[in-house]
Amino acid sequence: MLVLAVAACSTPKPPPATTPAPKPAPAAPAPKPAWKPAKVVPDAVAVPGGRLHTVKRGETGIAIAQAYGVPWSKVVAANKLKPPYALEVGQKLMLPSTKAAAAATANMTVEQRAAAFSVNIDDLITGSAPAEKPVTSAPRKPAEAPAASIALVWPVEGRILSSFGAKPGGRYNDGINLKVTKGGAVRAAADGTVAYAGDAIPGFGNLLLIKHPGGWVTAYAHNEALLVTLGTKVRAGEPIARAGSSGSVDTPQLHFEVRRGRTAVDPLRYLPPRG
Repeated sequence: MLVLAVAACSTPKPPPATTPAPKPAPAAPAPKPAWKPAKVVPDAVAVPGGRLHTVKRGETGIAIAQAYGVPWSKVVAANKLKPPYALEVGQKLMLPSTKAAAAATANMTVEQRAAAFSVNIDDLITGSAPAEKPVTSAPRKPAEAPAASIALVWPVEGRILSSFGAKPGGRYNDGINLKVTKGGAVRAAADGTVAYAGDAIPGFGNLLLIKHPGGWVTAYAHNEALLVTLGTKVRAGEPIARAGSSGSVDTPQLHFEVRRGRTAVDPLRYLPPRG
């Protein structure tokens, strides 16, 4: 009897199931470059009583003042500029003559001269907007009085390192300083529009100013990087910067200010209580 040997057939085993690789976390948005004002060429025309500068597109009040060696506050006073201090393309600004500008600082010490030409937050609020629109014959609308209150959210979660008000040695804190984790998110305290993004005030490092409805302004200083630029519209709680220690601090922190118009007020009066 013929016996046929049948080889056993084995079904190949399926390959072991593999777990799909996790998707990489989305990269943090790259910091946007800080907006820079247009370079001001000091080409004013000599007129009786001083010099007359014609405002050009993109120029700011601060940049014009610096180009002519005059404090911005003096330009505001000499031209009777009123809130919101917006310059227009083609507008004429009266500036002191070269001789008068030099004479005004001739007897100042180095420290006094530095103080006279230093830029502060008030200067940024009033003189950092670029001239965009041409001069029109339509009358300018007067600035409205700031609203009585504003509802804010905390820009970061860290504890308070320095509170608002007078400090030892004659110093004064116009805001509060909050502990942060380097690189952590700094968030907008309320809906608004970015009015300044840059580092014009060395002690504050990378600084943001946001204007809010009702004449309110919030300031965010010492950031590692800025994620928004001039004119960006932001919502409350939206990330606007990465926290850091730029400027005159050596530990990561956020200097946060709230201003009603140009007056600094205690942020704790408008932030919600913490549990």
